[in-house]
Formats: sequence, structure tokens, C-alpha cells
Amino acid sequence: MAKRGKPGGRGSRPTAGVVEVPRGTRPDGPVEGVYYIDTGDCELIADQDNSTGWLLKINGVMSSHIDLADPLFLDFEYMRWMAALIESRWPPSGASSGPKLRGLHLGGGACSLARYFHAAYPDARQVVVELDGKLAEYVRGWFDLPKAPLLRLRVGEARDVTETLTADTRDFIIRDVFAGAVTPRPLTTAEFTRHVKRVLAPGGVYVVNSGDAPDLKNAREDAATIAASFKHTVIIADPAMLKGRRYGNMVMAGSDTPFGDDPKLHRRLLGGAVPAHLWDDAQVRAFAAGAPVRHDPPATPSIAP
Repeated sequence: MAKRGKPGGRGSRPTAGVVEVPRGTRPDGPVEGVYYIDTGDCELIADQDNSTGWLLKINGVMSSHIDLADPLFLDFEYMRWMAALIESRWPPSGASSGPKLRGLHLGGGACSLARYFHAAYPDARQVVVELDGKLAEYVRGWFDLPKAPLLRLRVGEARDVTETLTADTRDFIIRDVFAGAVTPRPLTTAEFTRHVKRVLAPGGVYVVNSGDAPDLKNAREDAATIAASFKHTVIIADPAMLKGRRYGNMVMAGSDTPFGDDPKLHRRLLGGAVPAHLWDDAQVRAFAAGAPVRHDPPATPSIAP
């Protein structure tokens, strides 16, 4: 699961063993070690099973995997499910004449999915929103990401950035933001989801990584909130997760255009290392029945002097 550790204060001193590189310094490719970033520290680890693979931990929590030789290789199962869902709607051609998608990634990490979609859709225009400026700087240097305008890294808070974007300008929006084990609540409410829907173009898809414990309380509330904003929804997860037998990830998606019943998508989900099932809109709404839709807290009235 791609999760973010708890934020630390800016300007705090790095812990023992942490490498602090001055801002503006471009790393010369990935080098194993623990690095001081704006929100704490991150650790770069060589993949022992893949000579060109790298793992990224943020504040002690596994966040991302990158294969420098193959951007189409996604090590994390939930990322493969996200890619399969988007490719089901917009089949890639592998050529410059393919779909010219416009994507927004809320949560950067190592930009694994952004690299993937750049390889699958060479003409795609993507923006990755990353809270941690120093981490974004490292990742740009370590992993030789595509340059703007194909891929822009925008430093900022995901909700703040989303609220500033022009309506009908993104084909897909992916939410993969964690602080510790949970997504920050401001990114899970009906009010935020309405901003996402405003930014999506007709036929666009909102895809989220919803992590949860076996009680599935968080997942049900996520599903209820997405279903309240979009006409059509799906959930992708492995059977054990759907039955509440373990902690893990569910991929949820909402759209105002039907997802359809794509046999190729079902086969692709079942053929992975962790076979996954896809729930249609009726199953998602049954799963979310009785769960509250999340809302922003009421505004505190100002007190006149």
C-alpha cells in the first residue's frame, strides 16, 4: 500500500543517519540511503529481486516502487488495478496517435503511475501534486521523469490545488494520498469530491486508493461519498479484502459515464499475482448502504471584536 508517514515540521533537524542535500542540488541518479525531506525523511532502497528496481519509503512507510528499465512494470498490485481500469476506458495504442489523455495525480511519491501512463500514452499531459517539495526534487533527479509539459510536478496541498483548477480539464484524477495509514479527511469529503467532479471532463474517471482495516468502515464511507457524487461506481479488490479478512487496499472509481462490462478487464484483474474482483455499481451501493457520506466540518462563525 502506498502510504505517507506522519508529517514533520519544516525546518526540524534531520535524525541520525539522514542525508541532507541543499535545495537546488540535483541527485545524480538513485543512491541507497535515508534522506531528509520537508515532511520528515525518506529512504531509497535497491530492489534485491530486480537489478533496475527501487523502493521508496516515506517516514518509515513503503510508498512506491520504480523500475528504471521498464516504466510499464508496476510492482504494487493496486496500481496495476488502477492502470487496468483506465486502459479499459481508453485503450492505449502505443503510438503518438493514441488517446491524448489529461491526468491529475493527487499524491506523488515516486511517480510510478505517472511514468506508466507516459509510456502507455506518449501524448498524455499529466500533473502530479506532491506536498513535499524536497521529495519532488529528489524524485525528479533520481528517476529521470518526463519533462513538462508531458509531466509537471506541482508542489502543494492536494485539495488546495484541485480547488484552483479549471472545470472540464482532466480525463482522469487519481487520489493516492496517505498520512500514516489514512487519507487526510479533507480529501475524502463530499465537498472535495464535488471539486473533483467539476474538474473532470465529460466521461472522466475519479480513481482512489482506499486503505482499510478488516472492519471496512473507512472503505464503506469512501464508497458512500463517491456514490453520492457520481452516477456510476466500481470497486476493485481481492476477495479477502472484500470479505473483510485483512488490512489492505480497495480501488474505487466514480464516473458519470457507465464503466461497462469489459471481459478483457475482468481477465486482466483475475490474471494478476493477486487475483481481484470487480464490483459493479449495484454491488458498490449495496456495500455502502447505511454508511455516512463524509462532509467538511461546519465553518466556525467569526466573532466580531
